Amino acid sequence: MVEPALHFELNELLRGRVLSGELMKNHTSWHIGGPADIFVEPEDREDLQLVVSYAYYHGIPLTVIGAGSNLLVSERGIRGIVVKIGSGLNLILTAGNEIIAEAGAKLAQVAAAAREAGLGGFEFTAGIPGTVGGAVTMNAGANGASISRLVRDVLLLDYQGDYHRKTNQELNFGYRSSVLQEEPLILVEVSFNCFPRDKSEIGKEMEHYIGRRRLTQPLVRPNAGSVFRNPPGDSAGRLIEAAGLKGLRIGDAQISTLHANFIVNLGSATSREVLALIEKAGETVFSRFGIRLKPEVKIIGDD
Repeated sequence: MVEPALHFELNELLRGRVLSGELMKNHTSWHIGGPADIFVEPEDREDLQLVVSYAYYHGIPLTVIGAGSNLLVSERGIRGIVVKIGSGLNLILTAGNEIIAEAGAKLAQVAAAAREAGLGGFEFTAGIPGTVGGAVTMNAGANGASISRLVRDVLLLDYQGDYHRKTNQELNFGYRSSVLQEEPLILVEVSFNCFPRDKSEIGKEMEHYIGRRRLTQPLVRPNAGSVFRNPPGDSAGRLIEAAGLKGLRIGDAQISTLHANFIVNLGSATSREVLALIEKAGETVFSRFGIRLKPEVKIIGDD
């Protein structure tokens, strides 16, 4: 348990929100998760730098999140300080064929800004939830494309509070992966390379992708998108369905009846129920097909 003095000190130091015991279920798309000892929403980059440096020099565990659209958080919560990069860092600028976006900007907002500026490249992201920071960190993708193809370079903050820049090549992008998943670096800003395109064409393509998502994904129930990464040459959803698990329910967690690579929260699902389904799906697919599925969602918090 974090001392009340820490909450007081951070309130004095920062201009953004500082909360004690904030429930993480309020900040994840699964609507699951227990209390964070201290929860901070920075007002701007200066606030972010201050709280990150504070945590480092005081030896306090630090967890950084975005929109929480691919997180499963334990009911026991998260110890130390949780920093949510959101509306305080959501600037989006267009300059020529380039878009510069802060990490807290929603990916949908960046795609909309690109469309309005007549810049192509973001069409495939239509309907993908989450922030720029999360999308680049996990190299989010859909419709045969990934965000890495648009990234020129990024501005990063290390846990000591110092800034660095990395190019696309230095980020070592792979399928749903980047070096940012491994190194203690926080994404602050991304520069994207786009290309001129007619606004109406951009809009039509985006509407097509959004329409397809509505038909094939369980968007009306809380979920975290694809639970597993697709194995080479196959689909995790197809394998889970072929294993006879579509619709399997444990408590209020259910493998979606619409798309088997989604687990939905039917009302009051717990992290343990979701984890049980993840383990069941992984074990069953391996026993039936000899393929090990790798989770795409990130599991955090106390056990």
